[in-house]
Amino acid sequence: MNDLEISNNTTFESIKHIDEEGREFWYARELQKALNYTQWRRFNNVIEKAKTACNLSLVDFNLHFADVGKVLEVGNNAKMEVDDYKLSRYACYLIAQNGDSRKEAIALAQTYFAVQTRKQELNEKDYNELSEDEKRFYQRNLTKKGNYFLNKAAKDAGVKNFDQFHNYGYKGLYNGETADDIAKRKGLRYSEDILDNMGSTELAANLFRITQTEEKLKRDKIKGEINANETHYKMGKDIRNFIKKQGGTMPEDLPTPEKSLKVLAKESKMKLK
Repeated sequence: MNDLEISNNTTFESIKHIDEEGREFWYARELQKALNYTQWRRFNNVIEKAKTACNLSLVDFNLHFADVGKVLEVGNNAKMEVDDYKLSRYACYLIAQNGDSRKEAIALAQTYFAVQTRKQELNEKDYNELSEDEKRFYQRNLTKKGNYFLNKAAKDAGVKNFDQFHNYGYKGLYNGETADDIAKRKGLRYSEDILDNMGSTELAANLFRITQTEEKLKRDKIKGEINANETHYKMGKDIRNFIKKQGGTMPEDLPTPEKSLKVLAKESKMKLK
């Protein structure tokens, strides 16, 4: 290990924090400086790419990128609130992977954070070895958690009619179909949850819609029920267009599993958390 590597490893350790539950984390603003990014705007673009990579690896990014705010003194006793994140080691690793590879600090960060993220990489490998039904349980649990955060962000934006809000998201993703339309197409009874009757691929598309809408509502500080509904619709539509561009199967054309997750839960030890 050369002097520069030692210096950078010391830097990454020196800006590491430990929360009240003993978990380590890094602040994005401090990591920005350690990675030699002078502009927050450019560094925030890297963070957004890292979040997308987190989602695509089927990991809930809310567990690794926590929104926090900081108040900075800008002179003359004036203060200004700025955006910041509490980042897990895995989040730092993804940021390093998506950073400017021409920066030597980025290359060193990739090595530094990769060693400690091996567990997460193994978890991803474990996911690929799951059966389809096991993947469905995993994805369904993530959508439950994701919808909790989405509803919270929607409430902060001023949403009161949550059924309508969620239908806007479905309409964008499913070419105009509401939750009731999806349920009828799948041949479900009135009380059955459509998400419990989706395959892992369809659940993953909805999870992406959920997490990205929640993030946009907060990031862009969306206010007003109409604006929140339109944001949800557009996000669903954008994800649909992305699937189409990649040559994927449209969500409404994906097969409906023979058994709902609630039925499978009764037949096995798998649980819907």
